Amino acid sequence: MITPRFSCSQTDKSVIVTIYCPSVRASDVEINVDETLFSVHINPYFLRLNFPHPVVEDDASSAVYDPSTGYLTVTLTKEVPGQEFKDLDLLAKLLAPRPSKTVPTQPVIEVLDSHDTEQNGADDELAARAQELSLEQREILEAAENDWQLPQSVPEPLPPLQTSAERRYGFLDMHSGYFRHVEHTENEVNELGTDAETCLPHERRQRRLKHEEEKWDEDYYMADYADDDYIRNLLAWPNPQTIDTDDFQYTEKEKLTMLRLPRKEYLATPEQTHNLYLTLLTLLFAYAYETRTTQHDPTPESAWTISSLTPAFSALDPPPYGEPSSNSSEFTEAELSDTFTASYRRSLAFPLYRSFALAEACRADVAALLARGKRVVARCLMETKDILDHHDVYYVYSKIWVDDFCVWTLAYASDDVLAKLADAVKNLQISKSMIGWDLEELEALTREDTERRPDSDDESEDEIERMLPAPL
Repeated sequence: MITPRFSCSQTDKSVIVTIYCPSVRASDVEINVDETLFSVHINPYFLRLNFPHPVVEDDASSAVYDPSTGYLTVTLTKEVPGQEFKDLDLLAKLLAPRPSKTVPTQPVIEVLDSHDTEQNGADDELAARAQELSLEQREILEAAENDWQLPQSVPEPLPPLQTSAERRYGFLDMHSGYFRHVEHTENEVNELGTDAETCLPHERRQRRLKHEEEKWDEDYYMADYADDDYIRNLLAWPNPQTIDTDDFQYTEKEKLTMLRLPRKEYLATPEQTHNLYLTLLTLLFAYAYETRTTQHDPTPESAWTISSLTPAFSALDPPPYGEPSSNSSEFTEAELSDTFTASYRRSLAFPLYRSFALAEACRADVAALLARGKRVVARCLMETKDILDHHDVYYVYSKIWVDDFCVWTLAYASDDVLAKLADAVKNLQISKSMIGWDLEELEALTREDTERRPDSDDESEDEIERMLPAPL
């Protein structure tokens, strides 16, 4: 079945769904409404949307097909007039499956206070005798008082059985098999080589850190620090995505991209969700670097730049990079610093322009993008996806990371969490000592060399003049 192009709007009393389905019979349209679930089937098109609030079919509802334009317009009545249906422009969120209703496995009981009751002599004697009973005898006594229902408990789950040497990776560790024939591809980003399918998580991290140390070039960094005219121009460039505007709308190309995203439901634990937000920071940092250095005009090297700067791509090594947070609802300064330190290191070891000031500007861009909410973040991810999808090799990172991140951001990410992250990232302090490469010492040496250079240049000019032949 084909998912048609569509758009949604609303009035005070109704929701209007406009569907583009040319060359069909209006009499074949099948429409079904079940609380928040709305579906339309008209061969060969099928559309199923999940609204945030219930809608109903009544006398005010209608469906009109215009054969001259090919648009089917369905008007549904809101169950609660005046209720606002948010995020109707987030097509991927509307297309996502209805969330599962999870039931707590254990009763949620909070003990507010407790105290010991006074026991008389008979109770003391009974308690003493009960202490002498074996565990089995006590269980029998408890069962006798509870309609002979013996206590039962669910056994502890066994560790997952590994029936293959392959390890999973990507978004929520959902993927495998994408690097089985990596030796036959020209993947310059892959730092795991032919072991990408079998590397354990700690081995991936070790290889990533080792590769960063090998690629770090002190002379390259000092040269960029000394001759930074072009980098200054990059720092002064205003990123259009960080400028807040009230008339935000997705383009037709972006809407088509959302329609082609996978339809998945992500049952992430709170800890996994926490780590996804951290991984999102690394993706946005790579996007910010690529956008700023190309001034939002991608080049053939853009896919390589994004993939090289993202540890989750090049080494299949997503955050967290330090001690995991004990509270999955909060982001500590330490784990944010560890996350950005990894991105800073890669921006100083791999791409064309290697500048700590440029990395700081990219972090500021990330904070500004997060502050604008999930719509802008999703737009950045879709631009990243478009760059990767058009590369013969690096499209694989779109399949195992960016596609799912686009859906998750649109359907599951919270604007409130993104706003908190924006404030935390904006106020974050990343010192040069955190990078581990003696940046301050290298910069000091560069400044000293720059101060001495004019004198040496003057001396060389005088020497050249002395060597020239005397004028006739």
